[in-house]
Amino acid sequence: MASAQVIPTDGTWFDTMRRGFSDVPVSDDSSIPTTEFLEAAEALTTLFDLLGSVAFTPVKNDLLGNIKKIRDRQLAAPAESETLQALVLNELKSGKNTASIGLLWLVRGLDFTAQALRHNIANPSDELSASFRAAYGETLKPHHSFVVKPIFSAAMSATPYRKDFYSKLGQDGAKAQEALEKSTAALERIVAILKTFLETPEVKKTVK
Repeated sequence: MASAQVIPTDGTWFDTMRRGFSDVPVSDDSSIPTTEFLEAAEALTTLFDLLGSVAFTPVKNDLLGNIKKIRDRQLAAPAESETLQALVLNELKSGKNTASIGLLWLVRGLDFTAQALRHNIANPSDELSASFRAAYGETLKPHHSFVVKPIFSAAMSATPYRKDFYSKLGQDGAKAQEALEKSTAALERIVAILKTFLETPEVKKTVK
């Protein structure tokens, strides 16, 4: 599945995103606005189009499915869902947990993506397949069933060559590398905040 986005001549693939994670404001108390977060998460799923293989379709669809669960809750109770933390706590008070579990799985998927990109940035001699496999083992694999694991493992092996992937990020290699680092760091920060929140006793006892 090829990406249909057109990269500006003097820009990078990240410029085509409706919203990046570096554009998601985080308040002093670490609250994360739901709308901006969902926009950034949705935009990031197009990364799997950029990887250029239908093998990544299940990975992308998994992320989009969890985004939808969170958005459905936001639409159903907007006043109680302005931040992700408020959305989860208010949903749990109502006796439901569909969106909260959706957030748990979405964060796992985003953590997988962040770790794969970070591994590849930190190990310039590694191919993407090695980086994605390492990240999968650390994030999603422990939570996947024996039915799902082969589907995701197939995707890990379908990654393009490193040089081909980086060339798709932009004509200016240094600018693309800088944008990748900025995006990955912002994603890592938000994933860390949400992982900490999901581990709080009030949430963890129900969302697992």
